[in-house]
Amino acid sequence: MKNSVLTLLGFAAKSGNLVTGEDALINEIRRNSLLLLIIAQDASENTRKKLSDKAKSYGVDFYICFSKDEISRAIGKENRAAVGIKNAEFHKRIMELLGGEPYVKDKGI
Repeated sequence: MKNSVLTLLGFAAKSGNLVTGEDALINEIRRNSLLLLIIAQDASENTRKKLSDKAKSYGVDFYICFSKDEISRAIGKENRAAVGIKNAEFHKRIMELLGGEPYVKDKGI
């Protein structure tokens, strides 16, 4: 399951349906164009809180799972602590693979 989600993140990145960078993620959340947010377990407490609070206030599904290294390798970029999905099909499939329960403190994947 873990590899499947990471593979989907890579596909989303290649297809232009993935957003990275804290400022870009917050902007996309505010525009209501972000469907799913994945925050790395080893992201700083400040980053986790800022992004999760913004996602909650705008009703965006989010998970705290994987490491920064795993996310970075999956999308082919360095040092990424969070990524956002803009495509409904990627959102649906990742939610299914992660158990369909957003707002999880620590998925432990």
